[in-house]
Amino acid sequence: MSVQTQRKSKVLSRKEVEGLIANGRSIVIVDGKVLKVDAWLPYHPGGDKAIRHMIGRDATDEVTRFHSSQTLELMNRYQIGRVEAQWTNFLPPIQGGKFRTQEELERLSAEAYTESCSSSEQDTTSSSSSAEHSPIFEPVDRSTSTTRKRNASNLPRASSSSSISSVGLDDAAKPATMSVLDRRTQQELDFDKAKYPSLDAQTQNSITQKYRELQDRIESEGLYKCNYASYGIECLRYGVFLCTFLYMLHAGWYISSAVPLACLWHQLTFTVHDAGHMGVTHDFTTDTTIAMFIASYMGGLSACWWKYNHNVHHLVTNHPEHDPDIQYIPFFAITHRFLESLTTTYYEWVMHYDAFAKALIPIQQYTYYPIMLFARFNLYRLSWVFLLSGTGPKKGPAWWHRYFELVGISFFWTWFGYGVVYRSIPDNFSRFWFVLISHALTSPLHIQITLSHFAMSTADLGVHESFAQKMLRTTMDVDCPQWLDFFHGGLQFQAIHHLFPRIPRHNLRRTQKLVQEFCNEVDIPYALYGFVDGNKRVIGRLADVGRQASILAECQRAIAAEGDYGLH
Repeated sequence: MSVQTQRKSKVLSRKEVEGLIANGRSIVIVDGKVLKVDAWLPYHPGGDKAIRHMIGRDATDEVTRFHSSQTLELMNRYQIGRVEAQWTNFLPPIQGGKFRTQEELERLSAEAYTESCSSSEQDTTSSSSSAEHSPIFEPVDRSTSTTRKRNASNLPRASSSSSISSVGLDDAAKPATMSVLDRRTQQELDFDKAKYPSLDAQTQNSITQKYRELQDRIESEGLYKCNYASYGIECLRYGVFLCTFLYMLHAGWYISSAVPLACLWHQLTFTVHDAGHMGVTHDFTTDTTIAMFIASYMGGLSACWWKYNHNVHHLVTNHPEHDPDIQYIPFFAITHRFLESLTTTYYEWVMHYDAFAKALIPIQQYTYYPIMLFARFNLYRLSWVFLLSGTGPKKGPAWWHRYFELVGISFFWTWFGYGVVYRSIPDNFSRFWFVLISHALTSPLHIQITLSHFAMSTADLGVHESFAQKMLRTTMDVDCPQWLDFFHGGLQFQAIHHLFPRIPRHNLRRTQKLVQEFCNEVDIPYALYGFVDGNKRVIGRLADVGRQASILAECQRAIAAEGDYGLH
């Protein structure tokens, strides 16, 4: 047996894995294989943060859903061992998880053994589980074990003041001084725990097993195969919008020509989304080039920025501190947690609940649609910041993507900014309205993206929740007739897409029936609302958080006026 084979077949204990992570190693579990992926972090095309959220976890479902079989095979080079027992997830360091070195664990084991012997001498009638004296596993008796106190740093926790959001408290254990926001956090946790299957290992493992069986069925039915005839129809639609735009511009209908251009941008985004998930040809280089060419050269946006952002969103969906797709302070807050000035692990800054946010959040249900009209301008900003800062990978298969997109965005502003807006449109009045309308009419896309998540759960149920349950708990599907699928572009099947992100969008409607059967079998609610009802739920959520912001502000004013510094 070769040295490499021996290394890969070595069984690593939980203590050894924890010790490696404590020493700064990036350890991920995939199919029972222990992968040390430090060397891959600067090369990963989807960004290092997507990997960091999987450290210490069994990431089998997350990794296999996002990568091709060829990529999964290449991952074996990073294997340093394997685990035998069912893996219990750690909280990743990026999310606040604390880990102990091998030396600390050995010392704690010796201390626990000494305490065990002492306890046995004092009370020979008491019996203890081995887990009670382990510095790794939770004790059976959670109220008396000293080992639990030592291990408290490894429990799931929120990094904000609402530390109960990941752990949850029984009613009897809730502190009398719990703040208004903490009580709201607890209510949402209780609601989700009552609505969704139990978080015990047996239940979640059963859900995971059935989810993987569903994956096998989907693959056997050929739903991962792209229907290129459907893309032929898409290309005809793109051609109609492009020719209409050019004709109207040439005819002097300057402001009106913004409408077909907006429709073209709106429709092209769906292909970028497909290609970004390798859902067209399933080849990384080909699909990524398609996505970058359409996004940068034709739309002025960065597909690489989107992928870096979007991969994190898929892994920590709707988590206030980690998901960049819901971090819109000071303009929007979809959960009361944003009223606490949280730190975002994606942008690595504090999302201050400042005076500007305090003015906007209470009225956000009214500003939602107007702000969505200008969302595309923010995407320009984010794209430029990403590319100019060199945030993406500088090595590996994606090293050239940044330069390709910089050229592409420069090309876009040459043909659009100079060629169309400046040279083809004769007066500033027409230029202003052309730019405004062409961008504002892409707003249905931005509304649809937020629609699938803004009204869904933002509670953190901890590291033991299965991937499938988390995706279905935090994502909504939009119901529409089949003839309208072209308008929604597959984004109406967001819950299904989050479960199986590499399925081409033209196959998502067929996949929906299989997912509904899966949800019925495992007793997970499948959120499906019409477009109007979905919008009502989003506005309702924004109004609810806005009311909470108003109440909090009133409490703070009362405290300042009356000098009552107790908790409200």
